[in-house]
This record gives sequence, C-alpha cells and structure tokens, in this order.
Amino acid sequence: MFNVIKRGITKVKEDIKVIYENDPAAKNLLEVILCYPGLHALIAHRLAHRLYKWHIPLIPRVISYITRIITGIEIHPGAIIGRRCFIDHGEGIVIGETTIIGDDVLIYQQVTLGGTGKESGKRHPTIGNSVILGAGAKVLGNINIGDYVRVGAGSVVIDDVPENSTVVGVPGRVVHRMVTDKNGVLMHNRIPDPISCEISKLKAEVEILKKKTANM
Repeated sequence: MFNVIKRGITKVKEDIKVIYENDPAAKNLLEVILCYPGLHALIAHRLAHRLYKWHIPLIPRVISYITRIITGIEIHPGAIIGRRCFIDHGEGIVIGETTIIGDDVLIYQQVTLGGTGKESGKRHPTIGNSVILGAGAKVLGNINIGDYVRVGAGSVVIDDVPENSTVVGVPGRVVHRMVTDKNGVLMHNRIPDPISCEISKLKAEVEILKKKTANM
C-alpha cells in the first residue's frame, strides 16, 4: 500500500510539473494546484482507476461523476492514462472506458475519445506517446493513434493514424507535413486543409489539359 501511495504522489508531482513548464499562463505552483481543473480531474481519476482495478463497485463511478460536475471533464474509471498527461482548459472532455493514453499527451478542451456504438470489449481509441489532441477533436472507435501524432482542432478521426503524422478534417485525413513550431507544438492556425489541397491539384490538372487542348 505504501508503494502505491508513493507512486501516486510521484505521478501527481509530474502532472504539476508538466503544467507549470508548458503553460505560459501558469505563474506559480500554487496557482497550478488550485486553479487547473485538468490536474484535479487526473488526480481524481488516478484514485478512481485504482479502486476500479480492485473491483470495488460503484465508488469509482461516483468519483468520476462528481469530478465531471466539478471540472467539466468526464473520465471513465476504466480508462488507462499514462504519465505527464496535460489536460489544458479541459471543459467538455470525454474519455471512454477502454481508452488507453500513453505518456506526455496534451489534450485540449472538448476532445472526445469515444466509441462508435454498443459493441463490447475494446471499443475506444489507443493514443500513443507525445500526441497532441487539438480542441474539439473527436477520436472514435477502437483505433490506434501513433506516437507523435498531431490531431487538428475540430477533426473527426475514425481510422488508424501512423506515427509522426498530422491529421485534420472531417473525416480526418493524414497530412504528411508536420505543422509545428520549433518546440514541436501544434500550430492550430496553420494546419493545411487536405480538401483544398486536392482541389488545387485538380485545378492545376484542368489548366494543363486546357492548354494541351488549345494547342491541338
């Protein structure tokens, strides 16, 4: 029991540190501890998840429900969340029961990691390490999001995404260009639109055909 508590404290310290180091709005540690609902939701989830693994009935769900009321973040006790997860803002986030989240993942507000129906078993996504999920992104079903993937704001992802990719759009399409700043942070206002890119290609091909037809 002592080792479990010690590991839990270590994870909480890491959660606090990652917020303080990565959010320029965080002015001091006390502000992080008192004013970040994402941190509060993660701490409550770690407790609920531990009780869930011990097969304690009802209490884990009650903890999850109360946390949702207080923070606006709903995390099922069964979800597995790795270390140093940073939930930024957090309002409206939903994380389903069989979701697996790796280490060093950044999740913005209104993200849903959900299922696609009433199927049983593994029905929620698996998120790799160092993934960024932009505001309003929906990742649905038993799919795999590879390491270092960036999911653009408002995207709906229903298929596997290979590592080191950026995915945008509805439905989500992989853009092979990594739109990040020098620190690897997703630039949400500079994500290319894959549909516009395809239309531009088609326009270029039409212009080429027009010129060939005119020359004939």
